[in-house]
Amino acid sequence: MKRREFLHGAAYAAGAACVAGAAWLPTSRFTHRAVAIPATLPRKFAAPDTVTLGKTGIQTSRLAMGTGTSGVGHHSHQTALGLGGLSDLLRNGYDHGLRFFDSADSYGSHPHVAEALKHVPRDKVTILTKTWARDAASARADLERFRRELNTDYIDICLMHCLTEADWTERFQGTMDVLSEAKQKGIIRAHGCSCHSIEALRAAAKSPWVQVHLVRINPIGAAMDASPDTVVSVMREMRANGHAIVGMKILGAGELRHRQDDALRYALSLDLLDAFTIGAESKFEQEDLIRRIAAA
Repeated sequence: MKRREFLHGAAYAAGAACVAGAAWLPTSRFTHRAVAIPATLPRKFAAPDTVTLGKTGIQTSRLAMGTGTSGVGHHSHQTALGLGGLSDLLRNGYDHGLRFFDSADSYGSHPHVAEALKHVPRDKVTILTKTWARDAASARADLERFRRELNTDYIDICLMHCLTEADWTERFQGTMDVLSEAKQKGIIRAHGCSCHSIEALRAAAKSPWVQVHLVRINPIGAAMDASPDTVVSVMREMRANGHAIVGMKILGAGELRHRQDDALRYALSLDLLDAFTIGAESKFEQEDLIRRIAAA
């Protein structure tokens, strides 16, 4: 087996593993204590709101268009729509004010994003992608390949994908150095990580290298690194350190598909997320999400 095939196989395996008047939802997996969800929010939110991601200076929409529902092995529910189907979905979101494209190598969504970029101004959208590279050589190769696949000179945000190790900031210093160098050269605008363990998440919160976090958060603890209260406490540390936070698994990997309004209200009520990503699979779902956020 070639080294790249081995790395892709390992990535696939890890990804597959990897108030008064309030509504109350029991948390799952980690605790049975209920999580409070405000019945109303103190202000209005909208999916196309322009937000600034931490101290990066990057401005984009509050809602990112996810392309990785069940995204492993260079495939996802979104890429299953085909090149034209996912490109059209991204363009539909753009027409509704969404400016944030959330992609990853493991989703196989780079060509679909590139197709959408043929029809929208590159400087008007934020492209986030993720690398499984765990050493310097692989990180350099990924950045070169990613830009080629996306057909862009620069990538707005590149994250280290699916970190689980408590000592990742030491173990994978080579990858971090390559991303830091890429930022200095203007190849990327910001770097950071997505974590899939509470130990890795805590290490990320303390790291001055991390500029952007992708954090799993929802009110029932579904597909999360720990209970909602525990994750929120780590997010507060991230915020205190000036890091940007983008939420994911807002709908609990589908477990909250019938409680979408509660899940959205919970995410917005935290006042900790700069933005969040949700993977719609049709224009109807996408436009429904936009309407629900406005009505939250």
